Amino acid sequence: MKIAVTYDKDNTVWQHFGKTTEFKVYEVENNEIVSSEVMDTAGASHGALAEFLAGINVDVVICGGVGAPMAQKLVDANMQVCPGVGGNCDDAVKSFIDGSLQVNASAVHSGCHHNH
Repeated sequence: MKIAVTYDKDNTVWQHFGKTTEFKVYEVENNEIVSSEVMDTAGASHGALAEFLAGINVDVVICGGVGAPMAQKLVDANMQVCPGVGGNCDDAVKSFIDGSLQVNASAVHSGCHHNH
């Protein structure tokens, strides 16, 4: 299983999915993290982030806030979305694996915050 977490430079969960520039991607086998790496989105725009994650075969996305259209895009690409998560990336993934990750569905907000 591959888990992607929106990544902020101090190894915490970045809180704005649409402005994510890096994901920390974990490879999980038999409920153990076998590897992780920070991957740059290479300038993928807001709308292209779902395609970026699908392209690297991500199964689960852990993030802070995310727009409802993007969350739906991720679900449509067969990814499980875990919104409203904060704190340390590694701890979030470990909590997901052991079933104790606290998600907050209200972190999925309607509409987008485009700069007009």
